[in-house]
Amino acid sequence: MQRTLVLAKPDAVQRGLIGELVSRIERRGLRIVGIKMMRVSEDLGRRHYAAHVDKPFFPGLLKFITSGPIVAMVVEGPNAVELVRNLMGATNPKNAAPGTVRGDLAVSVGPNLIHGSDSPESAEREVALFFAKSEILDYPRDIDRWVIE
Repeated sequence: MQRTLVLAKPDAVQRGLIGELVSRIERRGLRIVGIKMMRVSEDLGRRHYAAHVDKPFFPGLLKFITSGPIVAMVVEGPNAVELVRNLMGATNPKNAAPGTVRGDLAVSVGPNLIHGSDSPESAEREVALFFAKSEILDYPRDIDRWVIE
């Protein structure tokens, strides 16, 4: 079982696409074990995008991620990192395949709706940036044992 961070970026929230993103994640067979709406502070944005701090696009990236509310999610499942990356599509929507979030819904490379961790190591670091351990649920591994009364 693997966990990854997914962010519905400010453009997704502003466009009312939170439900669409959650639905695609769940239909893929992944579980959301942590979710919250929040604003990304400049400090959190800098820590999250630390690998890009020296790149020319960093100021715009930081300005965008702090520009409005996001929805942060911890997503769990077998190969969750790879599955979410495939679900998202290429970073540039013009290169993203139809059927992916970006291929179907995004219009530009900057505000491209969704972020997903790019490796299991990044996922562990990113989840810890956005969520305290107490904010992540530990569902039973065997979903068939769930009982709703």
